[in-house]
Amino acid sequence: MLSCKTAEDVSRIVKEKKLAFIQFWFTDVLGQLKSFSITPSELAEAFEEGMGFDGSSIQGFARIEESDMVAVPDPTTFQLLAWRPHEQPVGRMFCDILTPDRQPYEGDPRYVLKRMLSRAADKGYTYFVGPELEYFYFKSDSEPAIIDRGGYFDITPLDRANDLRRDTIFALQQMGIQVEYSHHEVAPSQHEIDLRYDEALRMADKTQTYRVTVKEIARMAGVYATFMPKPLFGENGSGMHTHQSLFKGDANVFFDAKDPAGLSKEAKSYVAGILRHAREIIAVTNQWVNSYKRLVPGYEAPVYISWARRNRSTMVRVPMYKPGKEKATRIEFRAPDPACNPYLAFAVMLAAGLEGMEKGYELPDPVEEDIFLMSEEKRNERGILTLPGSLNEAIKECEQSDLVRKTLGDHIFSKFIENKRIEWDNYRTQVNVYEIQRYLPMI
Repeated sequence: MLSCKTAEDVSRIVKEKKLAFIQFWFTDVLGQLKSFSITPSELAEAFEEGMGFDGSSIQGFARIEESDMVAVPDPTTFQLLAWRPHEQPVGRMFCDILTPDRQPYEGDPRYVLKRMLSRAADKGYTYFVGPELEYFYFKSDSEPAIIDRGGYFDITPLDRANDLRRDTIFALQQMGIQVEYSHHEVAPSQHEIDLRYDEALRMADKTQTYRVTVKEIARMAGVYATFMPKPLFGENGSGMHTHQSLFKGDANVFFDAKDPAGLSKEAKSYVAGILRHAREIIAVTNQWVNSYKRLVPGYEAPVYISWARRNRSTMVRVPMYKPGKEKATRIEFRAPDPACNPYLAFAVMLAAGLEGMEKGYELPDPVEEDIFLMSEEKRNERGILTLPGSLNEAIKECEQSDLVRKTLGDHIFSKFIENKRIEWDNYRTQVNVYEIQRYLPMI
């Protein structure tokens, strides 16, 4: 693990370890990682002036007539790629994207999150997140052929990927990413590696690194790793339960010793903000057609907009307070999936929570019963709403949201909505296998 603070630190390590290339990483609007490489001879100029590139072909970036972009590396993100041979080391840094006149580019998702974090910082808050990303291992990327039939917390012989997870954890640790634990998940061939919580910008960078590391270690072992939310019919999908808290200095804003549950007024309003704006932000935290195949009753994914302390069928869970663990007080938003853009997802979650705090939203009563077993009539009596049932429904909610537009900015907001409409239109005009098998023999 390397620890760099300045451009000089990076230049020294590049020279000492005789790096051949340094990769510059950034993401498009959909969260897809983009990269180009420079040689060490270009590093000084890159730090001083940035590296220019054509942004017209990057999803959600500029139009052709205004396509010049500048990638400026963040030296604090420098690490060696753990999957590259030690005799030919390659480094990487995340970049901020600027316009030619050195202004932050509004189409850069990393800038969206930085802007939102700055707003929180103006109020004295530091935003911490701890995502739990689930994923699947398959034999190839052409079909979802499982490599094991393990279930929750199973070990060998049912869990065939223990060594894969171990190697992935070692790789993550080499790149400065602290892992809390790992295990086999509920579905066959489904796994989870949980990262220790961190400040949101660092965690978004870590999330991007985590996803590519999982895929690269799997590729080296001859298997394919995917963060597709629902690749297997009839099995649980993959979520990204996201733990969140706000700090002022060393004090956890969400903790209140006088409250029976240890929750402060701010924490309750934050949760209320997530609940009230969930239908608006879900298109960002669950951005694919396939995301809504996971968000259905019966597979442990949250469908109903509610909160609780113990009940894991609710959308937001507040883990029970443990005496002496005030700093661990947090809320867990269980709806997002691991195929989201983490920069945008963390930004809209924070925006919804802050909105609740700023406007003093009242937190409704917790729902500790299993909501999946409730009748529709009882859910209506309790005022329990549901999340959108499709990407189309989610986009309709999102495009009406002032909160999401303000958080993402007009550029990304319009590009995102435009892209998702195209995705929905492409999906709804397809004739799928189910339709052929179901209707062709009978109609």
